[in-house]
Amino acid sequence: MFYPERIVSLQPSATVILAGLGQIERVVGCTKYCADVCPEARNGRMIVADSWTAQSTEILATNPDLVIAAVPYQDKAVAEILKAGIRFLGLAPKTLCDIYKDIAVIAGAVGCAKAGESMIAEMQHHVQVVSFRTRVLVPPKVFCEEWGKPIIASQPWVAELVRVAGGTFLGEPGMKTSAEAVLKEDPDIVIAGWCGTGDRVPLEKIIRDRGWETMKAARNSRVYCISDELLNTPAPTLIRGLKALAAAIHPELFPAPPGLRQVGTQASPIRHDHQTRA
Repeated sequence: MFYPERIVSLQPSATVILAGLGQIERVVGCTKYCADVCPEARNGRMIVADSWTAQSTEILATNPDLVIAAVPYQDKAVAEILKAGIRFLGLAPKTLCDIYKDIAVIAGAVGCAKAGESMIAEMQHHVQVVSFRTRVLVPPKVFCEEWGKPIIASQPWVAELVRVAGGTFLGEPGMKTSAEAVLKEDPDIVIAGWCGTGDRVPLEKIIRDRGWETMKAARNSRVYCISDELLNTPAPTLIRGLKALAAAIHPELFPAPPGLRQVGTQASPIRHDHQTRA
């Protein structure tokens, strides 16, 4: 059986999964954003552009035997990678089930199927624990966004986690909406996890600029930022995002973990921006 020894990861999620499987040493190239969620990726690897801005020449320079990416990615770069005879694994997760399957696929590709099963089982266990604690609670209305200009609701897997955490997800996951439409829904809680901003979403500014001062969430100071790598990286890091969501939605039951910030509190020091956490 052939297992790749030189992997280029174009997405933080794949890097996190490989690290969790104990296979980070196989990664010879990754993006500068991988280190945000996977400190083990900081040194000793060639830095390459992510899936959306991928450059086949720099990928090929690492002499890889497997490239892992996630949508959206550059079709031209993918075509050149495939032309060079390099195996390409393209992921497109939408739901938690998709993420579990991607973990299984990556684990199988590197010969760590059992470790992949354990990783999935651990994630599912944490989901079940939180779900059990919130199952009888009255679910508040939660608007969760992954981008602010335009306003884009968070992805389907985040909508699932909101429900697990005891909330009702407002809007259509992954789709654009408007400040007026959200205000009309009058959510009890607003959560912003913008791609590329860490925990630096300007909560006070978006309330003011969008005219949300009369919104129930704003009146009750239930507007939060969750570090984007905890919500927008479809990998085991989502469990930390789930805990942050649970603390924001039901603070009477769940303590506030790192990565959760409430309106009126300071953000962490600035990090470099990026466009996607897939």
